[in-house]
Amino acid sequence: MTPSEPALKTLDAAPDTALPACVVAEPARQTLPLVFSSPHSGRHYPADFIAASQLDPHTLRASEDAYVDELFAAAPGHGAPLLQAVYARAYLDVNREAWELDPDMFDGPLPDFVNARSGRVAAGLGTIARVVASGTAIYRDRLPFTEAERRVAMVYTPYHQTLSRLLERTRDQFGCAVLIDCHSMPSSGASWGDMPLKTGGPAPDFILGDRYGRSCSMEVVAAAQEALSGEGYRVVRNDPYSGGYNTRHYGVPREGRHALQIEISRALYMDETTMGRADGFDRLRDAIGVLINALSRLPLDVLRPL
Repeated sequence: MTPSEPALKTLDAAPDTALPACVVAEPARQTLPLVFSSPHSGRHYPADFIAASQLDPHTLRASEDAYVDELFAAAPGHGAPLLQAVYARAYLDVNREAWELDPDMFDGPLPDFVNARSGRVAAGLGTIARVVASGTAIYRDRLPFTEAERRVAMVYTPYHQTLSRLLERTRDQFGCAVLIDCHSMPSSGASWGDMPLKTGGPAPDFILGDRYGRSCSMEVVAAAQEALSGEGYRVVRNDPYSGGYNTRHYGVPREGRHALQIEISRALYMDETTMGRADGFDRLRDAIGVLINALSRLPLDVLRPL
């Protein structure tokens, strides 16, 4: 936070938004140095947000990582907490800096601390998105900056306070902590806009993002890739997604803090048009269990500070 940035204090929520920013599914006892996070699977769309949008509720869901929290629901049973977003990504994206905002979305000048020049803002996918993943504009009218302040205070700050607490608690207990940031992606490379595969070939089933080796130890990525490949899935690294804000912010391997982003092709488990579960859902959920088992076997000495 810069000195001129306002404090991210919690505000009283209106009745429709009187929900927690996130929920944590805790294990009976944490036995693993892992923390799972699903920042984009939130399904709450406040009524005032829907009223301000020019899109129908189904179209608003285009940015949602539907069911990802359910795919990783076994994590607590393995001994690791699972943090789940409550509010929809289209409402506020917790996998961004707090103040990545598009000036064209607002009805007046923005404070100097706002990051208006990031690539995410240029793509219309800042902390408060201008478009859904399909590229369709969300809002009819411009927003007041006070609305951004309200959403950041109500959703963004509590989410990251909770995630930071889980990671610090884990690091205190085990001497290290590994964040697994769980996402899904469109199955078609054409849907990725300006982020085509650099390596060519068929679209992957999974993309593992470790910021090109900067956000977690190579053993974490290797264990994840081996487990998923062993289940018959096509897995690539960092192409085209190398990890978002959470991966970059929380992954500092030299301090014993690791972060790996996992992107899952939606075609594996859902109908991307209707957003209903598909026949592959149970098989994929079982494969995620194999992945969690593989990560649970990582020796602590490769995860602790260098």
